[in-house]
Amino acid sequence: MNGLQVLRLLRVLLHLMVGLWTCAVVFPFTDAAGRQWRIKHWSIKLLAICRVRVALSNPQNSVAPSRALIVANHVSWLDIFVINSIQTCQFVGKSDIRDWPLIGWLCEKGGTIFIARGKQRDVRRIFQGLVTSIQAGDRVAFFPEGTTAAQGAVLPFHANLFEAALDAKVPVQPYALRYLDEQGNLHPAADFIGDMTFAQSMLAILKAPPMKAELIQLAPVDTTGSHRRELAAATRVLIAEALGQTESVAA
Repeated sequence: MNGLQVLRLLRVLLHLMVGLWTCAVVFPFTDAAGRQWRIKHWSIKLLAICRVRVALSNPQNSVAPSRALIVANHVSWLDIFVINSIQTCQFVGKSDIRDWPLIGWLCEKGGTIFIARGKQRDVRRIFQGLVTSIQAGDRVAFFPEGTTAAQGAVLPFHANLFEAALDAKVPVQPYALRYLDEQGNLHPAADFIGDMTFAQSMLAILKAPPMKAELIQLAPVDTTGSHRRELAAATRVLIAEALGQTESVAA
Protein backbone atom coordinates (compact mmCIF):
# COMPACT_ATOMS: atom_id res chain seq x y z
CA MET A 1 0.00 0.00 0.00
CA ASN A 2 1.21 3.51 -0.75
CA GLY A 3 0.99 6.45 1.63
CA LEU A 4 -2.44 7.62 0.47
CA GLN A 5 -3.89 4.13 0.80
CA VAL A 6 -2.48 3.77 4.31
CA LEU A 7 -4.02 7.13 5.20
CA ARG A 8 -7.42 5.99 3.90
CA LEU A 9 -7.12 2.78 5.94
CA LEU A 10 -6.37 4.78 9.07
CA ARG A 11 -9.37 7.02 8.38
CA VAL A 12 -11.59 3.93 8.02
CA LEU A 13 -10.33 2.53 11.32
CA LEU A 14 -10.90 5.86 13.07
CA HIS A 15 -14.40 6.06 11.60
CA LEU A 16 -15.12 2.54 12.84
CA MET A 17 -13.98 3.58 16.33
CA VAL A 18 -16.34 6.56 16.18
CA GLY A 19 -19.15 4.18 15.19
CA LEU A 20 -18.35 1.82 18.06
CA TRP A 21 -18.32 4.72 20.53
CA THR A 22 -21.62 6.06 19.17
CA CYS A 23 -23.33 2.67 19.48
CA ALA A 24 -22.01 2.07 22.98
CA VAL A 25 -22.40 5.54 24.49
CA VAL A 26 -24.91 7.55 22.42
CA PHE A 27 -27.47 5.00 21.19
CA PRO A 28 -28.73 4.00 24.68
CA PHE A 29 -29.82 7.62 25.24
CA THR A 30 -31.16 8.34 21.74
CA ASP A 31 -34.61 7.72 20.28
CA ALA A 32 -35.23 5.76 17.07
CA ALA A 33 -35.15 8.87 14.86
CA GLY A 34 -31.82 9.94 16.35
CA ARG A 35 -30.30 6.51 15.79
CA GLN A 36 -31.50 6.43 12.20
CA TRP A 37 -30.04 9.88 11.52
CA ARG A 38 -26.66 8.81 12.92
CA ILE A 39 -26.66 5.52 11.00
CA LYS A 40 -27.40 7.33 7.76
CA HIS A 41 -24.68 9.94 8.15
CA TRP A 42 -22.14 7.42 9.45
CA SER A 43 -22.82 5.33 6.32
CA ILE A 44 -22.42 8.36 4.06
CA LYS A 45 -19.03 9.18 5.59
CA LEU A 46 -17.80 5.57 5.43
CA LEU A 47 -18.59 5.44 1.72
CA ALA A 48 -16.88 8.79 1.18
CA ILE A 49 -13.69 7.53 2.85
CA CYS A 50 -13.81 4.44 0.60
CA ARG A 51 -14.36 6.75 -2.39
CA VAL A 52 -17.73 5.22 -3.22
CA ARG A 53 -20.20 7.71 -4.70
CA VAL A 54 -23.87 6.73 -4.46
CA ALA A 55 -26.25 7.55 -7.32
CA LEU A 56 -29.96 6.80 -6.91
CA SER A 57 -31.78 6.38 -10.21
CA ASN A 58 -35.51 5.93 -10.78
CA PRO A 59 -35.99 5.21 -14.49
CA GLN A 60 -39.73 4.58 -14.14
CA ASN A 61 -40.32 7.58 -11.86
CA SER A 62 -42.04 5.21 -9.44
CA VAL A 63 -43.02 6.32 -5.96
CA ALA A 64 -41.68 4.13 -3.16
CA PRO A 65 -44.55 3.11 -0.84
CA SER A 66 -44.37 4.27 2.76
CA ARG A 67 -44.70 0.67 3.93
CA ALA A 68 -43.03 -2.10 1.98
CA LEU A 69 -40.58 -4.99 2.19
CA ILE A 70 -37.35 -3.78 0.57
CA VAL A 71 -35.21 -6.24 -1.40
CA ALA A 72 -32.05 -5.91 -3.50
CA ASN A 73 -29.41 -8.05 -5.17
CA HIS A 74 -26.30 -8.62 -3.05
CA VAL A 75 -22.78 -7.76 -4.26
CA SER A 76 -20.75 -6.61 -1.28
CA TRP A 77 -20.73 -5.67 2.40
CA LEU A 78 -20.93 -2.14 1.00
CA ASP A 79 -24.57 -2.79 -0.01
CA ILE A 80 -25.91 -2.24 3.51
CA PHE A 81 -24.24 1.16 3.78
CA VAL A 82 -25.21 2.21 0.25
CA ILE A 83 -28.89 1.59 1.04
CA ASN A 84 -28.58 3.14 4.50
CA SER A 85 -27.05 6.27 2.97
CA ILE A 86 -30.35 6.78 1.11
CA GLN A 87 -32.82 5.49 3.69
CA THR A 88 -32.00 3.76 6.96
CA CYS A 89 -33.35 0.21 7.05
CA GLN A 90 -33.59 -2.66 9.47
CA PHE A 91 -31.70 -5.40 7.63
CA VAL A 92 -32.03 -9.14 7.82
CA GLY A 93 -28.53 -10.57 7.36
CA LYS A 94 -26.79 -13.93 7.54
CA SER A 95 -25.35 -14.78 10.93
CA ASP A 96 -21.78 -14.84 9.53
CA ILE A 97 -21.83 -11.02 9.44
CA ARG A 98 -21.88 -10.88 13.23
CA ASP A 99 -18.33 -12.35 13.22
CA TRP A 100 -16.85 -9.67 10.95
CA PRO A 101 -14.28 -7.49 12.76
CA LEU A 102 -15.94 -4.32 14.11
CA ILE A 103 -18.49 -4.10 11.27
CA GLY A 104 -20.39 -7.12 12.60
CA TRP A 105 -20.88 -5.50 16.01
CA LEU A 106 -21.86 -2.20 14.37
CA CYS A 107 -24.44 -3.94 12.19
CA GLU A 108 -25.92 -5.64 15.25
CA LYS A 109 -26.15 -2.38 17.19
CA GLY A 110 -27.58 -0.69 14.09
CA GLY A 111 -30.56 -3.05 14.19
CA THR A 112 -29.56 -5.87 11.82
CA ILE A 113 -31.47 -9.08 12.47
CA PHE A 114 -29.20 -12.10 12.02
CA ILE A 115 -30.48 -15.36 10.64
CA ALA A 116 -28.64 -18.68 10.42
CA ARG A 117 -28.42 -19.87 6.83
CA GLY A 118 -30.51 -22.94 6.08
CA LYS A 119 -32.20 -23.07 9.48
CA GLN A 120 -35.96 -23.01 9.08
CA ARG A 121 -36.39 -22.54 12.84
CA ASP A 122 -34.51 -19.23 12.62
CA VAL A 123 -36.84 -18.02 9.86
CA ARG A 124 -39.89 -18.80 12.00
CA ARG A 125 -38.27 -17.13 15.01
CA ILE A 126 -37.87 -13.74 13.34
CA PHE A 127 -40.81 -13.84 10.94
CA GLN A 128 -43.54 -12.35 13.11
CA GLY A 129 -41.18 -9.63 14.29
CA LEU A 130 -40.60 -8.60 10.68
CA VAL A 131 -44.33 -8.41 10.02
CA THR A 132 -44.88 -6.29 13.13
CA SER A 133 -42.01 -3.96 12.17
CA ILE A 134 -43.31 -3.47 8.63
CA GLN A 135 -46.84 -2.76 9.86
CA ALA A 136 -45.41 -0.23 12.33
CA GLY A 137 -43.81 1.64 9.43
CA ASP A 138 -40.22 0.46 9.89
CA ARG A 139 -38.18 -0.02 6.70
CA VAL A 140 -37.24 -3.70 6.62
CA ALA A 141 -34.78 -4.89 3.97
CA PHE A 142 -33.08 -8.15 3.01
CA PHE A 143 -31.01 -9.69 0.22
CA PRO A 144 -32.99 -12.68 -1.09
CA GLU A 145 -29.98 -14.30 -2.80
CA GLY A 146 -28.82 -15.18 0.70
CA THR A 147 -25.18 -14.54 -0.19
CA THR A 148 -23.12 -12.22 -2.36
CA ALA A 149 -22.78 -12.84 -6.09
CA ALA A 150 -20.16 -11.61 -8.53
CA GLN A 151 -21.35 -8.70 -10.61
CA GLY A 152 -22.75 -10.04 -13.86
CA ALA A 153 -24.88 -12.68 -12.12
CA VAL A 154 -28.08 -12.68 -10.08
CA LEU A 155 -28.49 -15.83 -8.01
CA PRO A 156 -31.87 -17.52 -7.36
CA PHE A 157 -33.95 -15.76 -4.71
CA HIS A 158 -34.95 -17.55 -1.52
CA ALA A 159 -38.70 -17.14 -1.07
CA ASN A 160 -39.20 -17.61 2.69
CA LEU A 161 -38.97 -13.99 3.86
CA PHE A 162 -41.25 -12.74 1.07
CA GLU A 163 -44.03 -14.21 3.20
CA ALA A 164 -43.59 -11.23 5.52
CA ALA A 165 -44.86 -8.87 2.81
CA LEU A 166 -47.90 -11.09 2.26
CA ASP A 167 -48.76 -11.24 5.97
CA ALA A 168 -48.18 -7.51 6.44
CA LYS A 169 -50.26 -6.82 3.28
CA VAL A 170 -47.62 -4.50 1.82
CA PRO A 171 -45.88 -4.43 -1.58
CA VAL A 172 -42.30 -5.47 -2.25
CA GLN A 173 -39.99 -2.57 -3.15
CA PRO A 174 -37.09 -3.88 -5.27
CA TYR A 175 -33.77 -2.15 -5.90
CA ALA A 176 -31.06 -3.18 -8.35
CA LEU A 177 -27.51 -2.41 -7.25
CA ARG A 178 -24.24 -2.31 -9.18
CA TYR A 179 -20.80 -0.75 -8.80
CA LEU A 180 -19.25 1.05 -11.77
CA ASP A 181 -15.84 2.47 -12.64
CA GLU A 182 -15.19 5.81 -14.33
CA GLN A 183 -15.86 4.27 -17.76
CA GLY A 184 -19.24 2.90 -16.68
CA ASN A 185 -18.04 -0.73 -16.53
CA LEU A 186 -18.63 -3.05 -13.59
CA HIS A 187 -16.02 -2.30 -10.96
CA PRO A 188 -14.08 -5.50 -10.07
CA ALA A 189 -13.06 -4.30 -6.60
CA ALA A 190 -16.68 -4.42 -5.44
CA ASP A 191 -16.93 -8.21 -5.73
CA PHE A 192 -16.97 -9.93 -2.33
CA ILE A 193 -17.18 -13.63 -3.11
CA GLY A 194 -15.63 -17.01 -2.41
CA ASP A 195 -13.15 -17.15 0.45
CA MET A 196 -12.45 -13.42 0.46
CA THR A 197 -12.47 -11.99 3.97
CA PHE A 198 -13.90 -8.65 5.02
CA ALA A 199 -10.37 -7.30 5.59
CA GLN A 200 -9.25 -8.41 2.12
CA SER A 201 -12.30 -6.78 0.54
CA MET A 202 -11.72 -3.54 2.42
CA LEU A 203 -8.07 -3.38 1.31
CA ALA A 204 -9.04 -4.11 -2.31
CA ILE A 205 -11.54 -1.23 -2.26
CA LEU A 206 -9.09 1.19 -0.67
CA LYS A 207 -6.40 0.32 -3.25
CA ALA A 208 -8.76 0.52 -6.25
CA PRO A 209 -9.84 3.59 -8.22
CA PRO A 210 -13.05 5.31 -7.05
CA MET A 211 -16.36 3.66 -7.83
CA LYS A 212 -19.98 4.66 -8.27
CA ALA A 213 -22.66 2.65 -6.51
CA GLU A 214 -25.76 2.86 -8.69
CA LEU A 215 -28.94 2.06 -6.78
CA ILE A 216 -31.84 1.63 -9.21
CA GLN A 217 -35.30 2.07 -7.70
CA LEU A 218 -37.79 -0.20 -9.48
CA ALA A 219 -41.57 -0.14 -9.47
CA PRO A 220 -43.17 -1.68 -6.37
CA VAL A 221 -44.50 -5.23 -6.78
CA ASP A 222 -48.10 -5.74 -5.68
CA THR A 223 -48.45 -8.75 -3.39
CA THR A 224 -52.24 -9.13 -3.53
CA GLY A 225 -53.19 -12.73 -4.28
CA SER A 226 -49.56 -13.79 -4.77
CA HIS A 227 -47.54 -16.67 -3.39
CA ARG A 228 -44.12 -16.08 -1.87
CA ARG A 229 -42.40 -18.12 -4.60
CA GLU A 230 -44.13 -16.10 -7.31
CA LEU A 231 -43.05 -12.89 -5.60
CA ALA A 232 -39.45 -14.07 -5.32
CA ALA A 233 -39.31 -15.12 -8.98
CA ALA A 234 -40.98 -11.95 -10.28
CA THR A 235 -38.76 -9.69 -8.18
CA ARG A 236 -35.63 -11.49 -9.36
CA VAL A 237 -36.63 -11.01 -12.98
CA LEU A 238 -37.17 -7.27 -12.45
CA ILE A 239 -33.79 -6.81 -10.76
CA ALA A 240 -31.91 -8.94 -13.30
CA GLU A 241 -33.49 -7.06 -16.20
CA ALA A 242 -32.59 -3.69 -14.64
CA LEU A 243 -28.98 -4.87 -14.45
CA GLY A 244 -29.05 -6.15 -18.03
CA GLN A 245 -28.59 -9.73 -16.89
CA THR A 246 -30.65 -11.54 -19.51
CA GLU A 247 -28.92 -14.85 -18.79
CA SER A 248 -29.91 -14.59 -15.13
CA VAL A 249 -33.53 -13.97 -16.06
CA ALA A 250 -33.59 -17.14 -18.11
CA ALA A 251 -31.87 -19.20 -15.37
